[in-house]
Amino acid sequence: MLELLELIGLGLLMILPLANPLTTLVLFLSLSHGMPEEEQRRQIVQTCIYVFIIMMVAFYGGQMVMRVFGISIPGLRIAGGLIVGLIGLQMLFSPRESRSDAEAEEKAAQMHDQHARRAVNIAFVPLAMPSTAGPGTIAMLISAAAQIESGTSVTPWVLAVTPTLVFLSFSLILWLCLRASKRIQRRLGSGGIAAISRLMGFLLVCMGTQFIITGISTVVLDLIAAAAAA
Repeated sequence: MLELLELIGLGLLMILPLANPLTTLVLFLSLSHGMPEEEQRRQIVQTCIYVFIIMMVAFYGGQMVMRVFGISIPGLRIAGGLIVGLIGLQMLFSPRESRSDAEAEEKAAQMHDQHARRAVNIAFVPLAMPSTAGPGTIAMLISAAAQIESGTSVTPWVLAVTPTLVFLSFSLILWLCLRASKRIQRRLGSGGIAAISRLMGFLLVCMGTQFIITGISTVVLDLIAAAAAA
C-alpha cells in the first residue's frame, strides 16, 4: 500500500505542473462569467470527465499510435521535451492571458450571445483540451507508458492500478479547484496565480530539459552499441 501511495504521489507531481489546474481555473472564470450556477457545475463535472478520458486514452492508446506512425521512444521524449520546455518558457517569462488562445477566444465570442449562453459547451474545448490535457501532458503520458513497458521493479498489481488512480486523483483535484475557483481567486489574487504559474513554468523547463537529455542519451547509447556490434 505504501508503494501505491508513493507512485500516486509521484504521478501527481509529474502531471500537476503540466496540466496546471490554476490556468484552467482562470480560463473557467473568464468564460463562465454570467453563466447560471447550475450550468457552471455541469460544465465543471464534464471538464473533469473529459480530462480523465483524455489521459486514459493517451496513456493506454498512445503506444499503438506510435507504432502505427513509426515513432520511436527517444523521438517522442525529445519532441515531448521540446513541447514541455516551450510551454514552461511561456509560463515563466510571458504567461499568456486565458483569452489569448484561439479556442478560448472563439468560446468567448459565442458566450456574448445571451440566447446561446446555455447552449455553449466550454468543457471539452478549451477547458479539458488544450488548457488542461494539452500536447505536453499527452506527450508526457505516452512517454511514461513507454517507460513502464520497458521494464520496472514495481509490484505488478500496483503498476496496474496506479495510472487510473492518478488520473482519478488529478480529476478530483481539478474539480475541487474549479468548484472553489472564486474563493481561490480572491485569496491568491492575480499576482499569486501568476507567481505559482511561473514556478510551475520553471519546473516544466527542467522536466523538458530532462526529457531531451534522456532521449538524446538513448540515441547515443544505441549508436555506440550498434558500432561496437559491427
